[in-house]
Amino acid sequence: MRTTMSSLAAAAMLLALALVGCTPAQTTPSPSGSASGSAGPSTAASASPEPSETPAADAIPIPDDCRALVSDDVLAQLDGIPLNDPDVGATGIQPDGSLLCIWRDPRADTTALATTISHLNRGPALDMLNELADEEGFTCFTPDDGTRCEKTWKNDTYPVTDGRTLFWREGVLIDTSYSNLAPSGYTSSIVAHLFD
Repeated sequence: MRTTMSSLAAAAMLLALALVGCTPAQTTPSPSGSASGSAGPSTAASASPEPSETPAADAIPIPDDCRALVSDDVLAQLDGIPLNDPDVGATGIQPDGSLLCIWRDPRADTTALATTISHLNRGPALDMLNELADEEGFTCFTPDDGTRCEKTWKNDTYPVTDGRTLFWREGVLIDTSYSNLAPSGYTSSIVAHLFD
């Protein structure tokens, strides 16, 4: 499930569509912002279900500001890395209402972090996460009143680590693929922004 960084933008766009859920498989959580990176965040390892039907009126809104999603500490770790550079493709709010954020210098071969935040109902979310756990070797656990699944692997081309972290709660999926870029507390910071 690895892609090259040259296809990161396309892969990240697919992340919003690659939502399939998982019943919490209770395991020991890894560090809160785990993400080591390498040459190409993977696309979804499983089928790509259609995005959920229109969310209920009381659904948690999808944000529109990538930088505001993360804490000052995480921003300091990402200092110097361009956010949503036009050369990485279409970012920001997508036609389906999801938000795509890509931290990447388009001149770099491998260092990147791509996050898609979208609405996804419980059933499809649990199906997807279960499939990732059962068929792709993701580790899942239940922090912050949600379900988190994650996996890392060595990049095929560069001596770095690639990975993917997904967090689902209350109809919202945060799906991040990364390569050689792992700010500590990244996903937890987004969770805190959205749900606290």
